Amino acid sequence: MKSQQTTQTLKPATAAKKLGVYLGATPAEFQAGVVSRAELNQLQADPPEWLRELRRRGPHPRPVVAAKLGVSISGLARGGITDPLTTEQIEALLTAPPEWLEKERATQAEVRKEAARIKKKNAELAEQTRR
Repeated sequence: MKSQQTTQTLKPATAAKKLGVYLGATPAEFQAGVVSRAELNQLQADPPEWLRELRRRGPHPRPVVAAKLGVSISGLARGGITDPLTTEQIEALLTAPPEWLEKERATQAEVRKEAARIKKKNAELAEQTRR
């Protein structure tokens, strides 16, 4: 008895998230359909012009905006950034950072520093228990 192999498909929102683009800026046919795993792999390996342009200029989804600004997604919300931003808008924020951005970047730096300290401490404890 042979089992039928079904093609794995993704909703457009999931595919956009995996591609790192804002769904609302993708072409209508992308938003309306489903994306197979093979199509997603093809888009990642050889992105069409619309995808390259979205990645280059935006608008970018919040996780991408947060990463480019060096803050958390929560930090964006605290700073009043709830909508997607273009690369130009992100560069403007980086050129003349508002007070909220400087504060959130400092907070993010502290979080990373604390995470590194805890990781080091846990590694030392694990090393001691192995002895």
